[in-house]
Amino acid sequence: MREHTGTTAPAPEGRGLQPPAYGVPSPALLARADRGFARFLAQKTEDQDTAVDSDENTPR
Repeated sequence: MREHTGTTAPAPEGRGLQPPAYGVPSPALLARADRGFARFLAQKTEDQDTAVDSDENTPR
């Protein structure tokens, strides 16, 4: 025979109030991270070196 549990509540899902994709990065976030990592790994050019030395970027 089946055991009576005494409740009509559904069985818990195990993840509480979190959405099903909680902790999984979105495709847009992954694409942005890829672009940032590619910029980080890119070779510096002479134009970038002179831009860093411009007057606008000097501390005041």
